Amino acid sequence: MIEDPRLLSIREGFARPTAKQVAAFRDVPTGFVCDAMDGRGGMGTAISPLLDAHIVGCAIVAENGPEGNLATLGAVHIMQAGDVIIAAMRGGQTVAAAGDMVLAMIRNKGGAGFVTDGPMRDLTGIRDVGLPAWCSGLNPNSPYATGPGRVGYGASVGGQTVESGDIIVADENGVVVVPHAQIDTVIARLDAVRAAEISLEAKVKAGFSEQAKIVEMLADGRAVIED
Repeated sequence: MIEDPRLLSIREGFARPTAKQVAAFRDVPTGFVCDAMDGRGGMGTAISPLLDAHIVGCAIVAENGPEGNLATLGAVHIMQAGDVIIAAMRGGQTVAAAGDMVLAMIRNKGGAGFVTDGPMRDLTGIRDVGLPAWCSGLNPNSPYATGPGRVGYGASVGGQTVESGDIIVADENGVVVVPHAQIDTVIARLDAVRAAEISLEAKVKAGFSEQAKIVEMLADGRAVIED
């Protein structure tokens, strides 16, 4: 028999990205970031933006239960300016992870944005607050601040493992997680990704459409055209 867990556990001593590392992702499309991570890193399609925006910041993971928000409130308590709160709901879709008032508190502390794998509510108010948010949809039901919950650790969100201290990049296409240990490697690859994208875009605008790989596959028999 185990003892009941603490209602809330908070860890503040996780490694944070430097301001220079965060700045390296400013205005970088999420697609470029994924390309720099071998085409991976994006959260599941269900997590989509409520407002059109591009953000980048340090992840503060709030691990809630499927109907709770105590960890989210704890994350607001310890967050720093520029952070992105990641509210994990353990797959819960029956209550809103947050509404306009929680987002207003995050904005008031200088937060960059809010991401959850659960729904949200108070859309009109959220638009007035103006803080970028990504979620699975909308639901008017209220969460309970009863715990248990953990802040400053990690959680699975949208098919990605997110640790506090990772970098979050999010835009109209979705949310990407850059693991803390890979930040410098991903930054080093971004220039090559940009160059390849610019080159291909120029070719396509000039009329390019040939698919060399398909031509090669047809030539060597790996692909066939059937009548």
